[in-house]
Amino acid sequence: MFKRIMLVLTALLLMVSAASAAPTDEVKKAVDQVVSIVADKEMKKNEVKRRQALKKTISTIFDYSEMAKRSLGKHWNARSAAEKTHFSELFATLLENSYASKIEAYNNEKIIYIKEFMDDDEHAVVKSKVVTAARDEFTLDYHLFKQKGKWMVYDVVIEGVSLVSNYRSQFNKTITSNGYDSLLKKLQSKNEELKAP
Repeated sequence: MFKRIMLVLTALLLMVSAASAAPTDEVKKAVDQVVSIVADKEMKKNEVKRRQALKKTISTIFDYSEMAKRSLGKHWNARSAAEKTHFSELFATLLENSYASKIEAYNNEKIIYIKEFMDDDEHAVVKSKVVTAARDEFTLDYHLFKQKGKWMVYDVVIEGVSLVSNYRSQFNKTITSNGYDSLLKKLQSKNEELKAP
């Protein structure tokens, strides 16, 4: 009986620790998978397959809906549920296509995880830096929040510049000057231009 109780307790502890992995562990796991895909010689022969594998891995750690919401800022609440879904899809495609090519240019840069900060039980920042072969360095900070027990990225700050804030500023300018439909057209046009291989 005692053995059975200990087994159940151990299993529960393992489940809890697995469900609440540290933010740095979540980021590192996704980044390691991305690096593995980019370095895979077989994947290099098939751009479509490689791009699909990258998108799938990135979507396990990036919350595109939350990023879309934050990027649209004060204009988000005025949108209908269908508009929010449509915008989130356009935004996800923009991010995937914009950054996949940058990721694919990875050339054995060293990624160093410096530290993580917990703002509270639901929000964290993972600070890292990337060191190039020429020993150039740049900072890369991941802002995460906990969603259904899993840490998800909602913003990336590169050399002090927030990706979400940058988009929010651009999107607000477009909407204020030319309206929401103009922003949608711009995003669709950009996505066509950046179309995946």
